[in-house]
Amino acid sequence: MFAVTRLRAPANEDLTTAVGELLAALAARPGFVDGEFGRSTEDGDLWALVTRWDGVGSYRRGLSAAEVKIAGAPVWVHAVDEPGVYVAAEDPA
Repeated sequence: MFAVTRLRAPANEDLTTAVGELLAALAARPGFVDGEFGRSTEDGDLWALVTRWDGVGSYRRGLSAAEVKIAGAPVWVHAVDEPGVYVAAEDPA
């Protein structure tokens, strides 16, 4: 499964360091597969954080870990309030 978190932060605020620390904390959690982060080319205030997990349970347990909550606080404050967790569609072939 994958999770997409869109973040809105002023164009002059660079979230790279804070998200790097969050991704490092997430990487230590069981079930974390990988993650990536980038800024929109059309809207300099909009960012996206995409993480991949081996399942919803791993994702939820990963986010509930104290070290993830601490590392994530400077990032989550910019999160857009919208659904962001998805289960990959089965291959129809």
